[in-house]
Amino acid sequence: MAACIYSTQSLNTSCFISNPSNTHYGFHQKQVVFYTTSKRLSSKRGTNTISPYVIKCAAGDSQTVVIGLAADSGCGKSTFMRRLTSVFGGTAEPPKGGNPDSNTLISDTTTVICLDDYHSLDRTGRKEKGVTALDPRANDFDLMYEQVKAIKDGIAVEKPIYNHVTGLLDPPELIKPPKILVIEGLHPMYDARVRDLLDFSIYLDISNEVKFAWKIQRDMAERGHSLESIKASIEARKPDFDAYIDPQKQYADAVIEVLPTQLIPDDNEGKILRVRLIQKEGVKNFSPVYLFDDGSTISWIPCGRKLTCSYPGIKFAYGPDTYFGNEVSVVEMDGQFDRLDELIYVESHLSNLSSKFYGEVTQQMLKHADFPGSNNGTGLFQTIVGLKIRELYEQIVATRAETPVRSAKV
Repeated sequence: MAACIYSTQSLNTSCFISNPSNTHYGFHQKQVVFYTTSKRLSSKRGTNTISPYVIKCAAGDSQTVVIGLAADSGCGKSTFMRRLTSVFGGTAEPPKGGNPDSNTLISDTTTVICLDDYHSLDRTGRKEKGVTALDPRANDFDLMYEQVKAIKDGIAVEKPIYNHVTGLLDPPELIKPPKILVIEGLHPMYDARVRDLLDFSIYLDISNEVKFAWKIQRDMAERGHSLESIKASIEARKPDFDAYIDPQKQYADAVIEVLPTQLIPDDNEGKILRVRLIQKEGVKNFSPVYLFDDGSTISWIPCGRKLTCSYPGIKFAYGPDTYFGNEVSVVEMDGQFDRLDELIYVESHLSNLSSKFYGEVTQQMLKHADFPGSNNGTGLFQTIVGLKIRELYEQIVATRAETPVRSAKV
């Protein structure tokens, strides 16, 4: 229901609903103008004048919830998005009838937009200026802020499209306000204005060793890049990643950190992963997951008779910590599952999962068993964060529903 705020004391005569207009930032706006007859002081006393009053309407309880997901290229953002949209139901698909190279994904509840679409320079332009896509100078943060704010306020926008195939900036596409907007990419927490719009934020922190292996797999298999070009790209991006992307993790409400295993001494293969879910304390509408006992420090090797796992096994840990000066709770998994159907054993020892029923985490993992990371902590913690975001959304909606709509007198 829209909440309207107006300043006139009497609404008489007539009203006019304007047609949608396209603003400088690509907004589709509507305004309601009421015309009233009132007496105004003028050179001729007693003259009646027609006075327009613009009524501004906000989205009220239907305001979009905005989630930010930050990570470098090739770090699992797309897989996380598929897990997240699955939790809310429906299949995330590109806009129907739109640009086949669109980066946007739309489901029944969520819309995911890729912040690459706010590149201000195309591939040729970046090359000419000697900057990477990670450099803030290659991105339009003013437009990003204005459009994310508009969507959050219930206003549709004409969002630009960055074409990853051609490297060009394509004509814009219409994005209507969804229940949940996910902005994913390199810079969702870089600009303080955009950061302040987020209801929850996640950072995927992939170690250099793991990132290199993932990027080779994705760019060689899916995009046809050579190994030499991938290595050159990684080296060229690293200074800008360290300067502009990595510092964003200090602002995240949850960080999924992916590291090489500690179960195999001097492991160089990178096939077994140690994954840490770092959860900030004191975040509104979010309570961290814990293992066994909230606030304790625990190391746990699951029973081998209840959880099948080959060498080097599985080890869990949990405890309080500090992260960039913030109090956090950390759940850690090192190793991988052999049988996902046995995950229920681990799930039963985790608390505060925000699941709707016993075994929902296991069900989600089995549902997407073919997704990357489904046999280790990346898939497990992405699924758990998805459930936590669902609960956060439901709590925000419930809070708004309890807040009465009030008129403001100017």
